[in-house]
Amino acid sequence: MEPMQPPAPKRRPMADINVVPYIDVMLVLLIIFMVTAPMLVQSVPVNLPQVEATPTEIEPDDNTLIVAVDREGRYFLEREEGEPAAMTLAQVQGYIQKVKTEVATTRVMVRGDDQVPYGKVVALLGGLQAIGLQDVGLITEAPDPEGGRG
Repeated sequence: MEPMQPPAPKRRPMADINVVPYIDVMLVLLIIFMVTAPMLVQSVPVNLPQVEATPTEIEPDDNTLIVAVDREGRYFLEREEGEPAAMTLAQVQGYIQKVKTEVATTRVMVRGDDQVPYGKVVALLGGLQAIGLQDVGLITEAPDPEGGRG
């Protein structure tokens, strides 16, 4: 008679999940979102005036509103809600007044085209001052060292 063989060990299912492929996919998606997120913000095309000045380090956040004045002197509030629509000065004042009552530290940055009539920007600044907004800045571009526009 043959000697009895021990029974073959039963294979247990593997209970661990290999997460390395998931981490790779997550990192690729993170890089894609980091690259595409800055492109999602809609803005009005303006040619900013070029001036030599020390740049101010202001991080755009929920407390910062950007008002653009295009070449024709139309006002636009740049938000992440799609394509900006032209507004009157009274509409801009009303919107900023509402935001200012909600967030007292609201500041406004003005992007004015270099061809916009000076009076349109002054009217905007006066309108912002009339609603009690004191924290207003102007956005410009540094001059191109080669003398051309980008």
